[in-house]
Amino acid sequence: MFRNFSSQALERMALLENQDRMDRTDGTPRSRRLRQISKETGQFLALLAANAPSGELIEIGTSAGYSTLWLALAARERGQRVKTFELDPEKCEMARETFRLAGMEDFIELIPGDFLSLSASLSGIAFCFLDAEKSLYDPCFQLVAPRVVKGGLLVADNAIDQYEGIKPMMDRALADEQWDCLTVPIGNGEFICRRT
Repeated sequence: MFRNFSSQALERMALLENQDRMDRTDGTPRSRRLRQISKETGQFLALLAANAPSGELIEIGTSAGYSTLWLALAARERGQRVKTFELDPEKCEMARETFRLAGMEDFIELIPGDFLSLSASLSGIAFCFLDAEKSLYDPCFQLVAPRVVKGGLLVADNAIDQYEGIKPMMDRALADEQWDCLTVPIGNGEFICRRT
């Protein structure tokens, strides 16, 4: 699956990786940074999503679309599309350009706007990647959790480097008998929840 990225997709991903590195050191305000996952985290997510049970693949927090490309790789493998939600209009434009340049538009549905107000129509979620503002993790979890199919996965980014910020969501999931949870030390830490 990892060998199936086009040269255009790899080129765009390399550009985003470089931009993310620069954002972290050049004084770019936090709200304007790409704040994307690592390549290894992307590979990990693609493997998880490709092997999730039947159902929707969603992402909350698109940014410039780097993580979405990894999820789209899994979606293509599954013969479906990933739905990705992004609040910031500028990042939506960057993501559209990423998907177009990478040639992955057929496997991605970008939904601009606030996930909390747009999620009502979702059901049958097999895989959810949560990488938004950390204060939104718990409200997002509460909306997504009842819609996840048996055996489905919810993966929350930044479980190690921003543990305190997402602790309310992690505590909620760990206390709920419908979820098996584990933090995996890859990238910034991925908190994986499997619906039992």
